[in-house]
Amino acid sequence: MLRIHEVKRSVEESIDVIPIEIIKKLGIKGLEIKKYQLIKESIDARNKSEIKYVYSVDFQPILENMAEPDAEAFLLSRCTKVKLEQTPDTRYEAPAKGSKQLKHPPVIVGFGPCGMFAGLLLAELGYEPIILERGKQLEKRIHDVENFWQNGVLNESSNVQFGEGGAGLFSDGKLTTQIKNIRVRKVLGEFVKSGGPKELLYKQKPHIGTDVLRKVVISIRKRILENGGQILFEEKLNGLDVEQTAVGLKLKGISLESGKYIETEQLILAIGHSARDTFRQLHKDGVVMSQKPFSIGVRVEHPQSMINTSQYGVKWEEYHLGAADYKLSHHCNNGRGVYTFCMCPGGYIIGASSQENCVVTNGMSYHNRDADYANSALLVDVNPGDFESDHPLSGLDFQEKYEKLAFAAGGSDYSAPAQKIQDFMKKNDGTNFPTCESSPEKMNEESSPSYRPGFRWADLTQCLPAFAVEAMKEAFPVLGRKLKGFDGEQGVMVGVETRSSSPVRILRDEGLMGNVEGIYPAGEGAGYAGGIMSAAVDGIKAAEEIVKGFCSLR
Repeated sequence: MLRIHEVKRSVEESIDVIPIEIIKKLGIKGLEIKKYQLIKESIDARNKSEIKYVYSVDFQPILENMAEPDAEAFLLSRCTKVKLEQTPDTRYEAPAKGSKQLKHPPVIVGFGPCGMFAGLLLAELGYEPIILERGKQLEKRIHDVENFWQNGVLNESSNVQFGEGGAGLFSDGKLTTQIKNIRVRKVLGEFVKSGGPKELLYKQKPHIGTDVLRKVVISIRKRILENGGQILFEEKLNGLDVEQTAVGLKLKGISLESGKYIETEQLILAIGHSARDTFRQLHKDGVVMSQKPFSIGVRVEHPQSMINTSQYGVKWEEYHLGAADYKLSHHCNNGRGVYTFCMCPGGYIIGASSQENCVVTNGMSYHNRDADYANSALLVDVNPGDFESDHPLSGLDFQEKYEKLAFAAGGSDYSAPAQKIQDFMKKNDGTNFPTCESSPEKMNEESSPSYRPGFRWADLTQCLPAFAVEAMKEAFPVLGRKLKGFDGEQGVMVGVETRSSSPVRILRDEGLMGNVEGIYPAGEGAGYAGGIMSAAVDGIKAAEEIVKGFCSLR
């Protein structure tokens, strides 16, 4: 097959015009298209009076009296001014198995995207992994999260951060990534195989939504179990059993908080970025870590109709393009970067706390993205030099400090502090915000944030670092010029957002192994990923290292 790029159709045309547009673009008389497959779909809205879909397409050409290979060669030689190429082979193949035998099953700590995809690969290859998840199974976890959002009752072991599916389960379910890796296609394929929509394979910005993602996670769980894997919910890693050898530390087994002990020589740490107690325990056990830059900020929210108008023009309702998104950034005079992250069109701001007396925000949307408001994290760079010490885990203390300040500013009941953007921009004397309080029942009122469990108007400068306040105040007018209305009267801010990435990196070598032989730090928590896709890819890579070393169990 051949792959052609920049095939266009107007928003008013049917997708069925694509073969016709390919023929027009190539301009070869007598050409027919036997079959085609969409590889990438994006929207070009630079000219709002003529918005177009843009595609990359794989297709089989037919030319009279020519075999298919000859037709492909003919087109490649003649159509040199068109972006045309042989379709690349993007099939994933697992690595060849190693020669050593495993004495005990490999163990994976964490059942978010990283642990899930590591577990799926190992299970389907016959390695019978044991997966530990400190949180609850999805069905029970959803109940605990809803109880927190509705009643402010936090379960520190079962929440938006901890439980089956990881932090990504309660999110927009964005499956975009900037990494270029053949495993990306495999991950998308596994999502579709497990119940995700086929459009994930070709949308430029694929998203699955928290509702569909739940079904996919259950399907992947079942696939792991059917292939001999075990998943132990509500089981938390309590410590490592390591021995000193002539060349260094070597893993013998692990202990669990429940008192159980599991013998294993191969451990994938897919713990996620919020497992602060586990980071501290691993540090005590001799696992080498370092400080890592991350970001801090707020969630900003606007009416989705305003975003649609800004991005697609006043006729956006006629075009049926779905909820528009955005991606903005600004480099400030103080050297800080300010940028939007994890933008959720047609979504909600949610409480994502996992620790008592701390407020953490995140964004979430369902597959249809049909809620009235759009939100995004607005983040400012945090560097290790901002931490209070050079301890490897001091970034955790930094996060906790501002989460606790947000908890206090919100009224100490897990309500979040909120402020209108224009009030934030004023010289604040403590009176530039409304005095009313709100609950989830008022979430759809004009200029009121959608955050659950609820919010209180407050001064957000009191729960953010001074450098972040300075950077955001400089950035808002600039971002408002890039996206009309972004800094306007309809925008609100909700604090704080601290969990965009891990402030810790667990060091590993080229073979993905940490300083303890047999331990593979992976995913977001270990500091090697930044979203569902990159975490899943890193989990696959960690599993591959076990496969390359060992042929099978016993």
